[in-house]
Amino acid sequence: MRKGQYRFVAGFLFVPVALYLIFVIWPYIQTFGYSLTDWKGQSQTFKFVGLDNYRALFQDDVFMQAIWHNILFLVFIPVITILLALFFAFMVNAGGRGRAGGVQGVTGSKFYKIIYFFPQVLSLAILAVLFNAVYRSDGGGLLNGFLIKIGLVDANNPVEWLNEPNMVLWALILVVVWHGVGFYLVLFSAAMQSIPKDIYEAALIDGAGRSQSFLRITLPLLWDTVQTAWVYLGIVAMDMFVLVSSMTQNMGAYGGGPDHHSDVMSTVMMRNFLYYGKSGYACAMGVVMLLLTLVLSVVTLRATRRERIEF
Repeated sequence: MRKGQYRFVAGFLFVPVALYLIFVIWPYIQTFGYSLTDWKGQSQTFKFVGLDNYRALFQDDVFMQAIWHNILFLVFIPVITILLALFFAFMVNAGGRGRAGGVQGVTGSKFYKIIYFFPQVLSLAILAVLFNAVYRSDGGGLLNGFLIKIGLVDANNPVEWLNEPNMVLWALILVVVWHGVGFYLVLFSAAMQSIPKDIYEAALIDGAGRSQSFLRITLPLLWDTVQTAWVYLGIVAMDMFVLVSSMTQNMGAYGGGPDHHSDVMSTVMMRNFLYYGKSGYACAMGVVMLLLTLVLSVVTLRATRRERIEF
């Protein structure tokens, strides 16, 4: 019976595992193999160069600058997005008071969930078009137009949001946060709805305020969900290719600008692969990106690990 059961399970697993190995694992292996060569991407003739691509990689100032940009995204995107999503989720689920003294969301909480989630249905390409209009470096841009109206910016000298080295990264962070908060609000709201209202009502009777209820009840009980959200947002921060290449495309091939002040690892990789024809070198960048993402995920999961709280 047990042998028959194993055959039955193995029969169902064989096809998906085989597809996963062929279409996911094998490309990773090929990428690592190409990273050890001087492959140009246009022909199948190449020479084995060993670790030369990796040595050159860590002497490449543009790539090292791109890594620091990804680190900046990695620090601020998860923190800002999760804090805002937790706050809004708490308000729409437990931020109000019922007529009988119970706990409920603020007035219009269902409507707020729809409004906050709306940006999530937009693709990143559409977001790039929308925020290019917001950040336009003339009086016709929404942000510059508003600042000119209230007198904070001179109409003859508008701010070039996507061309200022000290502003472009923060402008991109704002786009990612605006896009992601709604999704994580819904995620945290679903987790909060599993928390018994009796816990909040007991805390309310004991005199706990909203901040105490959030810090001592909501956050500890949502820690597993927060941990998962942090990993997902970390992976988003390690990519950023679509927004950088779309919103800064007028400042250099595949984004980044002439001074590379908005470059991330993915844009540098694609520029070397498609624009410079240094495909083996680009594959080495891809391997480094994969390893950094894996290390990030493992470190985040271990650093935020804690005992499960039952309720």
